[in-house]
Amino acid sequence: MVGASAAVDDTRSLVPGVSPQIYSSADFEAIAHLVRAEAGIVLSENKKMLAYSRLAPLLRETHCETFEAYLRKIGEDTALRTRTVAALTTNHTYFNRESHHYEHFAKVVRPHLLQLAEARQPVRLWSAACSSGEEIWTLMMVLLGEDKAAGRQIADRDIVALATDLADHALRAAAEARYESKAMEAVPEPLRRNWCTNGGKDTQVDAELRNMVRFRRLNLLRAWPFKTLFDVIFCRNVMIYFDQPTKEQLVLRLTQQLQPGGYLYIGHSERVSGEASDMLELVGPTVYRRRD
Repeated sequence: MVGASAAVDDTRSLVPGVSPQIYSSADFEAIAHLVRAEAGIVLSENKKMLAYSRLAPLLRETHCETFEAYLRKIGEDTALRTRTVAALTTNHTYFNRESHHYEHFAKVVRPHLLQLAEARQPVRLWSAACSSGEEIWTLMMVLLGEDKAAGRQIADRDIVALATDLADHALRAAAEARYESKAMEAVPEPLRRNWCTNGGKDTQVDAELRNMVRFRRLNLLRAWPFKTLFDVIFCRNVMIYFDQPTKEQLVLRLTQQLQPGGYLYIGHSERVSGEASDMLELVGPTVYRRRD
């Protein structure tokens, strides 16, 4: 059961202009406990304002006058608890982020995947924290490449990408695949020309790519309903929010979900440690290959 602010005598205002009777330190501690238990995310003390700003709209929507009342409500409402955790996750991303990963993928991994596809073998990719979709769409454009005719042949093979996230609002944006044209300027122009339709202010990812991607809501700390292994997994800038044991357990599970010889891409400030270290070899900046 989520704790209540009445248990703590706290007269300090955490947010300027907001009474501690509405939002107290005990409320924040309960929120931090919830998001850590549900998603492994560690909310430090300096995130009190962030938690307030992310959850205040949900309080208004549910007609709760205090965070204490809201915490009681989410203790009884599983769907609302899920929305709460999703609201506290960070969905900041952009196209062609950490471009060296896509360069490595294009030069080293893509040729092998195309050989598999040409031999009528299945190819499976996973964007494990896809956020609003910029990562998976960049990856798919790089996969299909700058030769549009060849890319269309690739798209007809047994190639499927899975894109998952904890936040439903992020998944909806990713599946819609429509972005401000300015945001897509980081993608090489030949790829944009081949696989996107520019509508002026907005640009839409073309159906050929959208048909290759499946979007699903998934909590990385819970059970994974997969029946197959992946050739490539992108899981970047997620572990920075976890404590060390959670990081090591997640990397191990990701590694076990890779085909032997498959590739794992993680964020620039993240590192592999723990049991998975013996199963992976570093082959590029924050790029790992599962040992055969």
